[in-house]
Amino acid sequence: MDEQNRLSEEDLERVRSVTSSGYNSTERKPFRGLVLLAVLWVVIAILGGVSWLIGKNAGYL
Repeated sequence: MDEQNRLSEEDLERVRSVTSSGYNSTERKPFRGLVLLAVLWVVIAILGGVSWLIGKNAGYL
């Protein structure tokens, strides 16, 4: 970048005050991978059971 395209100290101070104000920040819970794995396992088990019942009723099993 050129020296002409850089921000002045006043503009930099405004940018820092906006980014550190916390206006756009959100509080998030920590990621829990094991809970996601358990939910996916339950959904897949239910879908597998439904497909097994459909196959059993249709005479394929």
